Amino acid sequence: MINKKIIIEDMDLKGSPSNHRIVVAMSGGVDSSVTAAILVEAGFDVIGLTMQLYDHGQALKKKGACCAGSDINDARLVASQLDIPHYVLNYENLFKDKVIEDFADSYLRGETPIPCIRCNQTVKFTDMVERAKQLGASAMATGHYIRRRIFLGYPNLFKGLDETKDQSYFLFATTKKQLEFLRFPLGSLTKEETRMVARRHGLNVAEKPDSQDICFVPEGKYADVVRKLRPGNIECGNIIDVEGKVLGQHNGIIDYTIGQRKGLGIGGRKGIEDDNTALYVIGLDSKKHNVTVGPKELLACNKINISECNWIIDDPKKTKFNVLVKLRNSSTPVSGVINVNIDNGTSELNFDEPQYGISTGQAAVFYNIEEHSHVLGGGWIVDAPNMFSQL
Repeated sequence: MINKKIIIEDMDLKGSPSNHRIVVAMSGGVDSSVTAAILVEAGFDVIGLTMQLYDHGQALKKKGACCAGSDINDARLVASQLDIPHYVLNYENLFKDKVIEDFADSYLRGETPIPCIRCNQTVKFTDMVERAKQLGASAMATGHYIRRRIFLGYPNLFKGLDETKDQSYFLFATTKKQLEFLRFPLGSLTKEETRMVARRHGLNVAEKPDSQDICFVPEGKYADVVRKLRPGNIECGNIIDVEGKVLGQHNGIIDYTIGQRKGLGIGGRKGIEDDNTALYVIGLDSKKHNVTVGPKELLACNKINISECNWIIDDPKKTKFNVLVKLRNSSTPVSGVINVNIDNGTSELNFDEPQYGISTGQAAVFYNIEEHSHVLGGGWIVDAPNMFSQL
């Protein structure tokens, strides 16, 4: 059973819940649906908002991804079950300009983008937040598994208690101003507890599976989307070894990412009997259209350069300090020393131990070295020189 008192306390709003209108970003999944349900149960005045990000006719054909047609219908049905107003916002053009186009261009540069973070940056936590304010909301709530806590007198972000569902990696770009308005009621719940609440309320999405793919990428086929968006811009090229020997051909560097081992279309190296027989993508050249493969040791990276740094804490008083950094959502944070340039929003991070398979275009998210769940901020990796690049 959800403790209503704790929910009200976590919302961090003075006075009676009935005096506060809360806009809930409803994607049609179980998480955002339960967010709306527990806020209604706690006595808040709740409104549901759903983003439509695709052509409606095409969206209806795709299931299992937020903001698709069937999911909009699920959100509408949940709102009806909870007896709350529900509105659909058409953000097709904005989403295409700010997220999809950036996604395609990033792959053409040989990067590995994360459009879900860009969506939070440019659509969900900007335009949608503004719409919530126009509706007279005291706050906007989402179904993310992350905790908002007052720390040193102002809101900070902490990992969700359920480490398997923690979404702090995707929310590093949340600004201090946005965090004053945002709330995350599921941060202290496990996924199973969330589904239990959905069942208790009889919500039609109680058993709905989690989305696994990027919402606009059918069946995880990223390259197909890029080819459709950038016809004629994708060049075939060679797969080469570190000495420049041609091992095979490829249909575009967009099919590869740094650190990739499977699906290279070539065999291992003959005559080598140890673990070094395995070949990995160690370099992508978007100008010469070469994919370079080599042994794992050439993926070793000792430092990264980061741009567009966003600090959720106050701007660091020190320019050099120890942090934990997460390089992928699924990876364990590793330790390093960060050098911060407050003036231009960049940082350089030197790892305590070499890291492997780091790609530009990914995010680096910083955590407190003493309180591992405390999110300090993060930025975008713009340079990750590995051993191969230094040959």
